[in-house]
Amino acid sequence: MVALRGWPSFPEELPAFTPETASPDPRELFLEWLTEAGEHVLAPHAVTLSTVDADGAPDARVVILKDVGPGGWAVATSSESPKGLQLRKDPRAALTFFWPGRGRQVRLRGPVSAATPEVSAEDFLARPPASRVEAFIGHQSQVLRDPAELDTAAAEAARWVADNPGVAPETWTRYLVDPDEVEFWQASHDRRHVRLRYRKADGAWVRERLWP
Repeated sequence: MVALRGWPSFPEELPAFTPETASPDPRELFLEWLTEAGEHVLAPHAVTLSTVDADGAPDARVVILKDVGPGGWAVATSSESPKGLQLRKDPRAALTFFWPGRGRQVRLRGPVSAATPEVSAEDFLARPPASRVEAFIGHQSQVLRDPAELDTAAAEAARWVADNPGVAPETWTRYLVDPDEVEFWQASHDRRHVRLRYRKADGAWVRERLWP
């Protein structure tokens, strides 16, 4: 049996967080935390995207945050992928960022909308070549019965991308999560963790401290 309780959860030194001085806009505070995390941890822009499937069961996977702006937090995928299909049926999602090296977590949830085809294509064409090839392979999450089929599909996709460098798949979609709630969580070794929630009310953000 693995001694799970013996592993440390956070480093000895943790950053300070004073909710009283936090920005009134959660996007500004998030970008501060993201920038700070980027100085200490690998892939600070990796985020768990949670959706629900056709049966209402939760589903989650780690993706890469594309941007944060007035429209919300942006991620991207094929509209024909499992997560794309789930968002089509129930356009709501949750995003969870966890930076254990800083003892910090950010959780947000809200409605999801698709960006325009032009913006989605721009997102796709900004991806590295290998990522564009992967998107053209298709068949995401389907059963792979023979690895040789993947090699063949990857070679065909690579040729297509090389011959059509300015073309994006029609299914590639940039999604915007426009949260109703955003929570910032700062760990404390005494377990009196600091939690600050931003909640939308009448078009404005309300800040609330939460019990640990």
